[in-house]
Amino acid sequence: MQLGINLGYWGAGMDADNLVVAKEADKLGYAVCWAAEAYGSDAATVLSWVAAQTERIDVGSAIFQIPARQPAMTAMTAATLDSLSGGRFRLGLGVSGPQVSEGWYGVKFDKPLARTREYVEIVRRAMTRERLAYEGEHWTLPLPGGPGKPLKLTVHPQREHIPLYIAAIGPKNLEQTGEIADGALLIFPAAEHLEETALRHLRAGREKAGLTMEGFDVVPTVPLALGKDGDGDIDALADMFRPYTALYVGGMGSRKQNFYNQLAQRMGYEKEAAEIQDKYLSGDKEGAAAAVPRSLIDSTTLLGSVDRIADRMRAYAEAGVTTLTLAPAGFTVEERLASLRAGTEALERAGVA
Repeated sequence: MQLGINLGYWGAGMDADNLVVAKEADKLGYAVCWAAEAYGSDAATVLSWVAAQTERIDVGSAIFQIPARQPAMTAMTAATLDSLSGGRFRLGLGVSGPQVSEGWYGVKFDKPLARTREYVEIVRRAMTRERLAYEGEHWTLPLPGGPGKPLKLTVHPQREHIPLYIAAIGPKNLEQTGEIADGALLIFPAAEHLEETALRHLRAGREKAGLTMEGFDVVPTVPLALGKDGDGDIDALADMFRPYTALYVGGMGSRKQNFYNQLAQRMGYEKEAAEIQDKYLSGDKEGAAAAVPRSLIDSTTLLGSVDRIADRMRAYAEAGVTTLTLAPAGFTVEERLASLRAGTEALERAGVA
C-alpha cells in the first residue's frame, strides 16, 4: 500500500502552506498529490503549479468535474499536464452532484452513469491520438451536417496510457468504475465496511470486463490527526472532523439525493444519518455536527498516536486499499507537516508498504 496526499480545495486560506505540504510529501516519498475542485479553484491550475515545484510525486485530479468540461477538453488538459510533469499525471473524474452540476454549470444532472461511460470513452479515444469520431446519447463528434471533421490531439502525452480514476460512492457507479477505469477514488471509507460498501461492487465490474482486481488502484481519502490514544484525547481529535462529516452526510446534496448520507446508512448509521441531515438542512449546523457518532468519525479517519494510526493503516491494507490518501489536519503548517511525517512512520510500522 502506498500513501497519497490530498490538498483539498485551493483558496481556503492555506494556499502557501499547501505548497509546502506538497513539497514535503514529495521528499518523503508519497506516491501522489491530489487536488480537488467544486465551485472555487480549478484543479488543473493547482496541479500544474504543484508539478512545477516537485520532482517525483504524481499529481492527480480528485476530481475534474464532468459537467465542467467537454471530454475532448479534458483529454487536452490531461495530455498537457502529463507532458509538462514528465509523466506524473493521474486523471480523476466525477459527475459532482446535482446542486453543482445544475446550479453552477447549468448541466442537467441526469443519467450520470451513461454520461460518465461516454465521457470516459471519448477521453480515452482522444488520448490515443486517433481521429476523434463518436456517436452516443450525450455526445456526437463531429456534429452532423456541419463543417466539423474528425480531428486528432496534437499534444503527445508523456505516456501512452494515463491512469484514469473515477470518484464513486453508489453501488452502480462503483461497478461501472471497476469496469471502465484504472482506479476508484473513495470517500468516508471504513476498513471494516469496505468490502460490502465498495470492493464487491468494484470486483463485479472488473469481472464484467473480464478483468481481475490486480493492478486496479483502490484510493480512499482519509483525514489524519496526530495525538494521544486516551478516550478523551480521541474524542477531542474526532471533534475536529465533526463539521466536515456533518457537511457531507447532512448538507452535500438534497434531502433525496445525498450520496454521502446513503453511504452512512449502508454502514449501519440509518437513524444517525437522518438526524444529521434533518438538523443540517434546517440550519442547525452545530446540532448536526454534534449528532455525528464518534464511531463513524473514528472508523473513517486516522486518529491518535503513530502506533494507533499504523494499526488502522494495516486494516485498510488488509481490506484491499492500494493507495491510502491522507488529508492531514492542523491549524498550522507545522502541525500538518508533523501529520505528514507521522503518516510515513505509521506506514513503516504497519509493515504494508
